[in-house]
Amino acid sequence: MKINQVEELVGITKKNIRFYEDQGLLSPERNPENGYREYTLKDVDELMKIKFLRKLSIPIEDIRQVQKGNKSLSICFEEQSERLSQEVKALEAAHDMCENAKTEGLDYASLNAADYLEKIQKLEEGGQFFMDLSKTDVKNKNGAMIAAFVFCLLIILFFGLAVFGMISDGMPTPMLLIVLIPGVFLVIGCLIALHQRIKEIKGGEENEARKY
Repeated sequence: MKINQVEELVGITKKNIRFYEDQGLLSPERNPENGYREYTLKDVDELMKIKFLRKLSIPIEDIRQVQKGNKSLSICFEEQSERLSQEVKALEAAHDMCENAKTEGLDYASLNAADYLEKIQKLEEGGQFFMDLSKTDVKNKNGAMIAAFVFCLLIILFFGLAVFGMISDGMPTPMLLIVLIPGVFLVIGCLIALHQRIKEIKGGEENEARKY
């Protein structure tokens, strides 16, 4: 059957299905004549299982390990139950803190956040759970890496075309080097800047987040 039929049967989008295929959770056969994916009832059943587990917020990696037989389904449920229990405790702690703050009739200008953060810290030390800012409120390095890659690619393309044209015109090697060296330095400088930026993101910004 086609992916549109699978989408209707399982109740998830084609993007979801493609994502699970990319993650290695689903491997439909391909039609040898045209290379198109041909889904079977077994694939539909597999997607139903994946959908159910993901509805319970079970991580992709855990599902992968269960499929491979590296982890039993009961252990998977046990681990997820513990994670959810921690999330429930975190929500309950945050809810209680909100209710307490609400009864005090605070506004933003008069909010003494230091006192509340001290209370949160004591509750965390006692086993309560609140949002971990070091995992949530930090910047991602993908944007910096993509920008650096595109910039380096443009530089290489520009200087590559220039050198190709000069070689075609019979320009001497020393002149080619003079033209090529600035491009090499630009690429190296861009990579150094990218390295420093990633260090800032992984080190400085995450460390700053851990202070809160």
